[in-house]
Amino acid sequence: MDLYEYQARQMFKEHGVPVLDYRLASTPDEAREGARELLEGGATLLVVKAQVKTGGRGKAGGVKLAHTAEEAREKAREILGLDIKGHVVTRVMIASGADIAAEYYFSILLDRSNRRHLAMCSREGGMDIETLAKERPEALARVPLDPLVGIDADVARRIVNEAGFDPAVGDAIAPVLQTLWEVYRDEDATLVEVNPLVLSPDGSIWAVDGKVTLDDNARFRHPDHAGLVDVAAQDPREAAAKEAGLNYVRLEGEVGVIGNGAGLVMSTLDVVAMAGEEFGGLKPANFLDIGGGASAEVMARGLEIILGDDQVRSVFVNVFGGITACDQVARGIIGALDALGETATKPLVVRLDGNRVEEGRAILTEARHPLVHMEETMDGAARRAAQLAAQAPSK
Repeated sequence: MDLYEYQARQMFKEHGVPVLDYRLASTPDEAREGARELLEGGATLLVVKAQVKTGGRGKAGGVKLAHTAEEAREKAREILGLDIKGHVVTRVMIASGADIAAEYYFSILLDRSNRRHLAMCSREGGMDIETLAKERPEALARVPLDPLVGIDADVARRIVNEAGFDPAVGDAIAPVLQTLWEVYRDEDATLVEVNPLVLSPDGSIWAVDGKVTLDDNARFRHPDHAGLVDVAAQDPREAAAKEAGLNYVRLEGEVGVIGNGAGLVMSTLDVVAMAGEEFGGLKPANFLDIGGGASAEVMARGLEIILGDDQVRSVFVNVFGGITACDQVARGIIGALDALGETATKPLVVRLDGNRVEEGRAILTEARHPLVHMEETMDGAARRAAQLAAQAPSK
């Protein structure tokens, strides 16, 4: 789960990472009141920042400076309702501005490709880190981390040395890096990023802009993380799938995809995308993994979620029977269609293989449901699903 910037800043504050004060607002008047409180508290410069879970806010006009409460109100009015890469701004953070002498970059992340934790640090903060890593990789220090040690004083010293900080600045930054590791470790994060990490003229260090991604698999250890979920911003289908214990991600295509096992579903997405090229570039509409041991009820719930998506024109059900037997899947399909009744109008292409495949195919054949089309091969089913999607009316 990605956090909004204000949530990351609050998490930093609770762990002792130095951050500047802020207020949250969903209307221009709330922004003005928040700005007034910050100014009365000693702030001389304010930053009004769109709260969306995407980058490029500044370039899109989602970050503006203000010097008075009334100016903050006007800037908030300009930002609220702004569409930034498909994310509509409903809240802004009004933060005290930092007195900046230098900007740096620091992050801790789960390096999945190398199966390790990794710290990255640079004296060149405030810019796109991907661009820096590509164009000037020597300016970005990469330090693998031992999970049993993390970032203690010695590791922090190694990080700042490899990044090329002079001793005085390194001494100021090192304790902040140790505290950021505590955030990463204690909150079960997969990413903690600060860009920029700011040095003020008085020598103090501030985490000005933070990103945090939390590991959903560790949520059982953090009941307080439930309060960080933005329910209003959640896709209702994703919320329903999560409640049903399904792995679902909505995509931008037209062919719904259901499979059992992440590897099979990923392969199905590729096959659908290739088949869709023949029919005007049709693409997968979602990733939905019902799991290796899914029951007929789970299959039915997954199908309900996919058929309820307006962008879906056809559905490809691709199941290799193992723990989940094909006859159970077939019963789930027919049961879901019966339950949905006349609201189910989109064609289903079903490819079954593996455990009890003949029984599963027999159930579908006997049902003779007009929406169900059976195919024996994965490529043939993908092509048929793309063809049916191309023939269906778009909405």
